[in-house]
Amino acid sequence: MQAIRGPRAVLKLISAAEWTRLTMASYGPLIFLITFLIGMKTAFTAGDSSATTTSYDFTSNQTFATTRFNTRQTPTDRKVVLGKSTVFPTTAGPAVRTTAKASRLTTVVSYNTEDLREKNEQKPIKEDDEPPKLECPPLGLESLRVKDAQLQASSYKRRGLGPHRGRLNIQSGIEDGDIYDGGWCARYEDKDQWLQVDALMATRFTGVITQGRNSIWSWNLVETFKVQFSNDSISWKPCMNGTQEAVFEGNQDTETPVLAVFPESTVARYIRINPQTWFKNGTICLRAEVLGCALPDPNNIYQWQAQQEGYQDKLDFRHHNYKEMRKLMKSVQEACPDIMRIYSIGKSYLGLKLYVMEISDNPGKHELGEPEFRYVAGIHGNEVLGRELLLNLMQYICQEYKRGNPRIIHLVKETRIHLLPSMNPDGYEAAYKKGSELSGWALGRFSYEGIDMNHNFADLNTVMWTAIELETDESKLINHYFPIPEQYTSEEAFVAPETRAVISWMQTIPFVLSANFHGGELVVTYPFDMTRDWAPREHTPTADDSFFRWLATVYASTNHVMSNPDRRPCHYEDFVRHNNIINGANWHTVPGSMNDFSYLHTNCFEVTVELSCDKFPHASELPIEWENNKESLLIYMEQVHRGIKGVIRDKDTEAGIADAIIKVDDIDHHIRSAFDGDYWRLLNPGDYQVTVMAEGYFPATRSCRVEYEQYPTICDFHLTKTPKQRLRDILAKGGKIPKDLQLRLRQLRMRKLRTTTKTLNQRRIAQQQRARKARR
Repeated sequence: MQAIRGPRAVLKLISAAEWTRLTMASYGPLIFLITFLIGMKTAFTAGDSSATTTSYDFTSNQTFATTRFNTRQTPTDRKVVLGKSTVFPTTAGPAVRTTAKASRLTTVVSYNTEDLREKNEQKPIKEDDEPPKLECPPLGLESLRVKDAQLQASSYKRRGLGPHRGRLNIQSGIEDGDIYDGGWCARYEDKDQWLQVDALMATRFTGVITQGRNSIWSWNLVETFKVQFSNDSISWKPCMNGTQEAVFEGNQDTETPVLAVFPESTVARYIRINPQTWFKNGTICLRAEVLGCALPDPNNIYQWQAQQEGYQDKLDFRHHNYKEMRKLMKSVQEACPDIMRIYSIGKSYLGLKLYVMEISDNPGKHELGEPEFRYVAGIHGNEVLGRELLLNLMQYICQEYKRGNPRIIHLVKETRIHLLPSMNPDGYEAAYKKGSELSGWALGRFSYEGIDMNHNFADLNTVMWTAIELETDESKLINHYFPIPEQYTSEEAFVAPETRAVISWMQTIPFVLSANFHGGELVVTYPFDMTRDWAPREHTPTADDSFFRWLATVYASTNHVMSNPDRRPCHYEDFVRHNNIINGANWHTVPGSMNDFSYLHTNCFEVTVELSCDKFPHASELPIEWENNKESLLIYMEQVHRGIKGVIRDKDTEAGIADAIIKVDDIDHHIRSAFDGDYWRLLNPGDYQVTVMAEGYFPATRSCRVEYEQYPTICDFHLTKTPKQRLRDILAKGGKIPKDLQLRLRQLRMRKLRTTTKTLNQRRIAQQQRARKARR
């Protein structure tokens, strides 16, 4: 989850954390001013004769007018209004059924099932561009399968530039001189320097991939190099090109990976990269990956290799481009049609559909009391492991359901699961065409329009914190369902069509729990992702911090790699000391994140999972990555059944009450009931006082206990209408007022009259007393 930078007029790369820490200290106020002015310009230029404007009161949940939102110039349908939230237009709009109840608008929305036959699919981009075929896979310098002890060098400047840092795509810290620098750098500048890799066994080497040093302040790269091989690390044989020693072209910039294929493959245990020329104003520095095929071991010395092949599920372990992903999803749905359905929530800028696999015992229907769960992958198109894990997950659930696995059957019958494998298909296609080792650190990260969708959701954190600072009456503040600022929904707003589609999806389905997948690190982050006052990093918890910590811990503690206490850091952050979880804002601030938006605008709790050090692992790594994450994926989904759930009904009619507010004492974050009146409130074990409020009803409070067992506590509520609401309903239907309601209204009028009379008498007595004192 890293970002782009560009000093020296040459594009280089750093992480989002580095960029934030580097710029905010000196340019924070300027950035804030520019952002404010851009927002104001958007707000003032967003007017359109076909649109009415909406005024939002950020201290209440009231929308004063219904807006017909504009969209940027992409094919879209118009928006619908769901309750009091804005539903964004998408390119594949859901079917809408609207029911008016008093002053509340309840909208039931469903997405149509997709037909994935080839003749029905438009092909807006070329799909025949395949990545270069590598004869042998990488040894694993980038993925850390090659351990630090297997890397040696002729010399190195200091510990932070040692051979263990000479790994492809490794990222440096913000400071030059720390122990987390961006490559191996030789101490001496001569042609006798080398970086050595021990493959531990006989290996057929076919090539190497090189990069320069990753650094904000330095520009160091190797322009040409030679390669040598050895079986004992003492005698070395050069790589030959016919009768001459081969000299390979290196790098022209520090970030673009360059592949060097050997004229002939060579079998050896050790390999050395020997720089010959380097950037004239720099020094010898490089990052590398080695390509090689391990040869069969006749003596079975390396038993760990045989163990890797024994526990794999029979899944399709390879990278799937858009066309192949559609074929796989279609085949899985056809294998399990009773529990699986495919639908699309919209299209990318280039017209690729955002497909979702729904898994439920009643696909296409929201069942009363059954929670909705989602996984989202591919927000950054080049962070591909999440995409493949979700494709593996849908295959696995189908297979295990048919085999009668009780855990999977229970999960499917009690949960409605939605899997979105690729939120940024345009970016993925760009990275896929380069291949897993040659796409670099940033190619495909952004949408086709250059938008980072991880920062593209509405910034509701600022809306909330501004309201807190300005409002003196805390009772008027809201803590959930924050409305989206109007300028964000305008045609000029720089919002990706993919982001709009996901926001509409969030508003359409009452999701309870979610996780989104990234790559480039090994950690689980939880909200808030954005700091207050633009601090570069600061612990910024939500009102549900303890439960978010639990969710993050559940995934991290069951992940095979994260839970390994001896693992080395991926780049420059040691998350092992945080138990592999961290508050997102305490890592680096991310305005407009999906996690924060989901928490503040909907009922859904969401975390981010950074799945691997390697953003685009080679296909040979996918089986072990599935094993690393399989239990985490399942147990995290099961957390949707923690806490309390129930149905809020009208006491007289037993009809479900939509949009009711569920308040838990001592937790300053409310949720709302869905359109059928059902609700789910995620909570840790304990005793809670729960209050339910709805427009036109008296509030109701009851105690609910959450047990340690992994099933929810049922807490149903029956609300009684206020007399005024009953009167409105009767008069709206043209009915006759019943005697009990007439009596109740008469009692209320008498009570009001007595209260008013008492108040007037008290004022009269007080005035008389003041008059007597004045006469004295």
